[in-house]
Amino acid sequence: MRRIYVVSAQRLKQILIIVTAILLTAGIGYAERDTITAFSGANQAPQAIYKVDTKEKKIALTFDISWGETRTLPILDVLKQKNVNKATMFLSSPWSQRHPEIVKRIKDDGFEIGSHGHKHDNYSKYSDEEIRSQIGKADTVLTEMTGKKPNLIRMPNGDFDKRVLQIASEMGYSVIQWDTDSKDWMNPGTETIINNVLSKAHPGDIILMHASDSCKETHLALPVIIDKLRQQGYEFVTVSELITGTDVKSKEVH
Repeated sequence: MRRIYVVSAQRLKQILIIVTAILLTAGIGYAERDTITAFSGANQAPQAIYKVDTKEKKIALTFDISWGETRTLPILDVLKQKNVNKATMFLSSPWSQRHPEIVKRIKDDGFEIGSHGHKHDNYSKYSDEEIRSQIGKADTVLTEMTGKKPNLIRMPNGDFDKRVLQIASEMGYSVIQWDTDSKDWMNPGTETIINNVLSKAHPGDIILMHASDSCKETHLALPVIIDKLRQQGYEFVTVSELITGTDVKSKEVH
């Protein structure tokens, strides 16, 4: 059974007040862990989502794109040939501005578009103001180019700290990580990429792949990955579909 955790901030506050009062009256301590980002509004800081706790065989393929022009189209072609019309693409805004025709193809193919920030750097070393600036620049560019404001972001290099998470949340974003890393960015060989995914993939998984030019083997591994996951009964969904109305798992940030 899927557990629904999404509630409005006002209603959540009311619930937390009531629950806290009950627990204090009973003399019971309360700690909430591994909850969906929507719980972060009152007493818990935002956390990065890396998988979903579900028994349903649903899985999200995600692709980071930040540079190059030769690898994205072959990956889009594979997804089309394999009739995979649900995946999530995290686009950096400078790349998007340089390749508007590819962004249009991604949008027209029906894929979900998330932000991969502006400058491809570790935002945890930036000031609060600069973090807001980098997320905001990408937000403006992607909204203008796609006609829709993104609400998911994968930080460049997967780097963040509590400040980055808090600022992203204040700007309307959920930070998305991954539980299975294909390690395609290492170019370890097609078979290794395939094994990296298939050996770890599980229901509710978010899989990290790339469609930048530095990843030269992803488009070769992807057809086998898709076929094998389908043979195992998996359905491909977007990250938004995966996390909606489910028990989302997040990681502590210290």
